[in-house]
Amino acid sequence: MEKLDNKDQKKATGKISRRTLLGGVIAAAVLPVQSLFADEVPAETPVLPEIADDPTKIVGPGPSPLGKRSPFEQPVRKPSDISSRTPLQDLHSTITPADLHFERHHAGIPTIDPAKHELLIHGLVDNPMKFTLADIKRFPSVTRTCFIECAGNFRTGKAEMTPQDILGLTSQSEWTGVMLSTLFNEVGVSDKAKWFLAEGSDAAIMTRTIPIAKAWDDAMIVYAQNGEAIRPEQGYPIRLLLPGFEGNMNIKWLRRIELSEEPYMTREETSKYTYPVKDKIRMFSFELDARSIITYPSYPQKVNKGWVEIRGIAWSGRGKVEKVEVSTDAGRTWQMANLQEPVLSKAHTYFRYLWDWKGEATEILSRVTDETGYLQPTLAQLAEARGVNLGGYHMNPITAWQIKNDGTVLFKPETIK
Repeated sequence: MEKLDNKDQKKATGKISRRTLLGGVIAAAVLPVQSLFADEVPAETPVLPEIADDPTKIVGPGPSPLGKRSPFEQPVRKPSDISSRTPLQDLHSTITPADLHFERHHAGIPTIDPAKHELLIHGLVDNPMKFTLADIKRFPSVTRTCFIECAGNFRTGKAEMTPQDILGLTSQSEWTGVMLSTLFNEVGVSDKAKWFLAEGSDAAIMTRTIPIAKAWDDAMIVYAQNGEAIRPEQGYPIRLLLPGFEGNMNIKWLRRIELSEEPYMTREETSKYTYPVKDKIRMFSFELDARSIITYPSYPQKVNKGWVEIRGIAWSGRGKVEKVEVSTDAGRTWQMANLQEPVLSKAHTYFRYLWDWKGEATEILSRVTDETGYLQPTLAQLAEARGVNLGGYHMNPITAWQIKNDGTVLFKPETIK
């Protein structure tokens, strides 16, 4: 197929006015605000521009080549050696800004020239082919909104934890690309093919095996996220998108797909993404179970007596959220929350519930039921089903926030007895 060269890049030129220059200087002086996570993100004192009593008396900076947040709004991911967590408590809808989408990689972020990158599709196909990024963009495009979530997305252990600490390895974007089935039709897939291997271009050469049924269903090769090219940490220039499947299978920096009759038993799906279920070992646990979390109120926020709008997100890897229930009395009774439309399949769904807090100490919780009838379990129910050695994958227990008499909000950590 024709390979397009990269001659469309344009360089902005022109004079810089004194007003624009001053605006840039002011913006450059703004440092990140103090983080809530001083153990992992260094705390820095914000340096804000001088604020006038009447902003209508001062001419502000003019247009700029790249927009930026207000210096008073500084949401940040929480990084560790292998991941960065999304600040769920700072978001106002289900869409995650691209620069706040969680990261998880096994050997760092590769730098890839999109003009040289190719995707090879071979194995049990009639016509093995290589596709450039330009080739892929020539096919009919599709856009869908869905979440991606790490299979190990759950942490607990102390009361001073935010939604970002507990479940920050999930994010949602609007993804644009081409259906994988379109490319499979192009190469001609053998009837013998039952699985396909996806391989990335990172130093880990990340590989996972996926049932071919997923390719014919809703798998995509995506190159855009929230209206722009996907970010390097999200797989630039192309990644595999498998709506509802565990994050590690959504191979980033995708360079090769090989079709076969049997699964490949790769390093990741044998040594890492397997876990015990009582006296057995569970493998190929693709779909992510339904779960929810209240993002407001949550630690370290405080509430006042009166009406409080409890807010949060719910999702399921098996389809649509059917309903979300909220308890304001530590799980004794449950009330139906309102869901923000449209409720999309395999997508974060925003929920809200109005609560008249009288000032008493209590616990608030949420639980979700998806369209398959699956009800989000408690930690005790998970332990009963899987055994006490739960491991770290596919953990989706109901989580609770403790509301103290003074309005302080703390996470309620649980342990298996």
